[in-house]
Amino acid sequence: MAYYHGVKARQVQTSIATPVTAASGVSFVVGTAPVQMGSGGNINEVIMCMNNGEAVSAFGYSDDWAKYSLCEVMYSHYRLYGTAPVFFVNVLDPEKHKTAVTASDYTLADGKTKLSVDAIAASVVIEGFTENEDYALFYDGEENLVIEVLPDGTIPAEATKLSVAFDKVDPSLVTKADIIGGFNVATKQTTGFELIDTVFPKYGIVPDLLLCPRWSHDAEVAAIMSAKATNINGVFEAKALIDVDTNEVRHYADAPAWKKTQNINDKTQVLLFPMVKLGDKVFHASTHAAGVMAAVDANNGGCPAESPSNKRMQANAAVLADGTEVLLDLQQANYLNSQGITTVLNFIGGFVLWGNETACYPANTDAKDYFLCVSRMFGWVSNSLILTYWNQVDKKFNRRFVETIVDSVNIWLNALVSEEKLMGGRVELDPELNTTISLMSGKAVFHIFMTPPSPAKEIEFVLEYDPSYITAALL
Repeated sequence: MAYYHGVKARQVQTSIATPVTAASGVSFVVGTAPVQMGSGGNINEVIMCMNNGEAVSAFGYSDDWAKYSLCEVMYSHYRLYGTAPVFFVNVLDPEKHKTAVTASDYTLADGKTKLSVDAIAASVVIEGFTENEDYALFYDGEENLVIEVLPDGTIPAEATKLSVAFDKVDPSLVTKADIIGGFNVATKQTTGFELIDTVFPKYGIVPDLLLCPRWSHDAEVAAIMSAKATNINGVFEAKALIDVDTNEVRHYADAPAWKKTQNINDKTQVLLFPMVKLGDKVFHASTHAAGVMAAVDANNGGCPAESPSNKRMQANAAVLADGTEVLLDLQQANYLNSQGITTVLNFIGGFVLWGNETACYPANTDAKDYFLCVSRMFGWVSNSLILTYWNQVDKKFNRRFVETIVDSVNIWLNALVSEEKLMGGRVELDPELNTTISLMSGKAVFHIFMTPPSPAKEIEFVLEYDPSYITAALL
């Protein structure tokens, strides 16, 4: 040892790790948006939006949700439920998904004429005149692309019509292949649902709810959503919210057969029927379910310990895709629940989300899998452990290493128990799971025992006539 004379200090690593809890109720949404209203960018890119203003700025907005499905989620999450963040992926490409509109006359009024919001500003051609010299183009935020005659231009002041040709985006050209996405070897571009693996590297947040309104009812899209929910970045997990096709399924009793046909029976899937309505706006039930889950999680400190069932929805009707109202009584709603389908119930206290089961029920009766809140808790704990202890990978595998993990995990689990988010929990380094060969290979298996609270699904009061009270009261 080198000679030293004096006072010095050094620091060692804290023996207890501070837990990093995973986010909960964070939606990842793939769909279409009117990006032509902006620069035309944000195509097959993950954009995190914390509020409605950011979302509209990034993607534009239209009330035509049949064409622009991302706008439905924007409206629901930000305006109705006030939840954030949301990760959006727009697959509508104005350069690819477009059709040409031949030149025709448009009437001028006060020096302006309007095209639909589908019109692509960069494609507008007014023969004989030049943009920014003779006319200006802008989206007015009211579903229009406005052409405004400039006073210093060459368009005659007495002109009453303009002959305009343009291209317009055509969301009907978007296919499920665009939604599913993949990796293009030639362009090295990742698209669609494949982009979920870029969220954590880019933003440091793990989304735990996967949405795809207008497309999730497709069996192939639903299967891809489930696969992605099972294995995000190779380690994280989530839930895929899937809608029953109410164009095809018009009666509640037909939904279970449709579920079987579509092969929707996984613990990562939450199946919903029918759609919901608020005022004149019709939403997919998955959109509202994600909002309800996010709101309930937020009220529980960002933890999914409480079921979203029997929680109020911002809706005043349950409907089919064509607007036909669906009136379900308690028995009918419970039948859907018994088949692993979450629904909408207007019974006591207004419209609520109704159902505690994931789509694996009734084939799978493991409470860890079929109870939605329990299953989400297992996923949330798993995601949190990965985030917390990733920095322990490749450190010296000795007793201090083991004790640090065991002690810190037990402290965290005990805290969750005290907060009533778990009924109980502990971690052990089980010798049967850690053979000498495994330990020599640098592999440690920590066995966690935990019991999230089940939802109070059934409450029964037993009433009995007791004649002894007659004697007590009268004699």
